[in-house]
Amino acid sequence: MSQWQLFDSDQDDDRIVNTVIDAFRDMYETFFKNELLVNHDLPIEIRAFRHTDMWRIFLLLTPWTLARIFLPEREPGIQMPKGWLASERINAPNTVIGPAIPLEILGGKEQAHLNYHLKVGHYFIQPLIQSMAQFKTPDDAFYAWNEVIKTRDKVIETQKKSCAWQKEVSRREFFGRLRRKS
Repeated sequence: MSQWQLFDSDQDDDRIVNTVIDAFRDMYETFFKNELLVNHDLPIEIRAFRHTDMWRIFLLLTPWTLARIFLPEREPGIQMPKGWLASERINAPNTVIGPAIPLEILGGKEQAHLNYHLKVGHYFIQPLIQSMAQFKTPDDAFYAWNEVIKTRDKVIETQKKSCAWQKEVSRREFFGRLRRKS
């Protein structure tokens, strides 16, 4: 039996997106609805959804963060940390950011945090913006992230470096317009 609870790989992208939004809406209602440092004017929204290697990758905007999500399509070949089996997480206290795990994506190395939600299964989250207070709209938050991408790309270019993963991220996230809102 697998240590990983994976989202059904036969599901179409719309169902996956809707399930993730529903799961994060549950988190908002349960853990963040009454928090002062959360921007309650922002929706839960997904953009730049794509399949890469063995991952479904997308940007997730919530009232408390803008993050990149890595949802494995199959067992990722990563040893499950102690205390993170699905059966152990069901009754565990909420963990916003789980243990940091190195991931290999498109020949590059990334680091993301393991998380679990009953509706989604195991996934990895990479926080990009952790304070949403300054943003009035989702477009404001995504514009801020696009500016980070532009700056990073300029630095990579001036240093004459190349990274397939960063090119894919930049192209997809800067131009990606798939939007789903709560």
